[in-house]
Amino acid sequence: MTMQSRPSVRVDAGGAVSQLTAPKTARSANDSHEQESTGKHGRRVTKADAAAIGERLTPRERASLDDVARLGTATGRQLERLHYDETESGRRIARIELGRLADYRVLQRLTRRIGGVRGGSRGYVYALGVVGQRIINPDRTRYREPWTPQPSYLRHALNVSDLYVRLRETERSGGLELVAYDAEPRCWRTFYGPGGAPVILKPDAYAVIYQGDFEDRLFVEVDLGTEDGPRILVKARTFISYWRSGKEQEASGIYPLVCWVTDREQRRDFLVHTLDRLPEEDRALFAVTTRDDFMNHIAANKQPNQERR
Repeated sequence: MTMQSRPSVRVDAGGAVSQLTAPKTARSANDSHEQESTGKHGRRVTKADAAAIGERLTPRERASLDDVARLGTATGRQLERLHYDETESGRRIARIELGRLADYRVLQRLTRRIGGVRGGSRGYVYALGVVGQRIINPDRTRYREPWTPQPSYLRHALNVSDLYVRLRETERSGGLELVAYDAEPRCWRTFYGPGGAPVILKPDAYAVIYQGDFEDRLFVEVDLGTEDGPRILVKARTFISYWRSGKEQEASGIYPLVCWVTDREQRRDFLVHTLDRLPEEDRALFAVTTRDDFMNHIAANKQPNQERR
């Protein structure tokens, strides 16, 4: 497999700040009410308006938009870590640019902030605004205002986003190349179960990572300690059923390692003990690590799902 280099989207904080402004295009007779979204100050934003806003985005702003589209939700602090320098100047520019993206509803701030985080945009949680949705998917006819999920769901989603940020930070240091990272629902898989009934496998994320001469593929399960052993085994057996279906192997030639990531060592031990109840052949599909040790686990992984490129 040939590895293609990709240009970095991280921009030095000393660079020019975007001059994003709302376009002043006239409404077209072809723009129906269904196809319109509300922009800044309640103004209707047509498909042409959204396209014009998209063209005015700097590479850094577009990268923030693409990351939120990929992840579903991200905090301002996570977007800072991805795209801005760790300096006061970088944080100031982040406040300005993320605030502008929110003003024009490219991104939308959810009503719930992250406790304990102070200062400008850092504590906000961002989702795709209606204008951002139109930029990402210009041919859709309906766009929905994002809503604020329940705290438990949001905490889980932001932990999935945090793993993506950690992988990108490791990539910048030269430790790996992150080729793909799909969060829910883009990472879901459909297949037919043992009785022929359709089943949806719902991992939290799917990642493809290059390290030297090897490619690693992972289904990621972020565990926050809310599920008991029987529910963990039900989820594990769904992964096993998908493996036995052969659908993933037919598409890519390899079945990803399923990696459970949790916060505490005690919980990691519980997950290991739970998964050890599986038959040995099935147990080999799974790995368990803590979030703090996730990068070391990736670097040291010698599981048979690695494919030489």
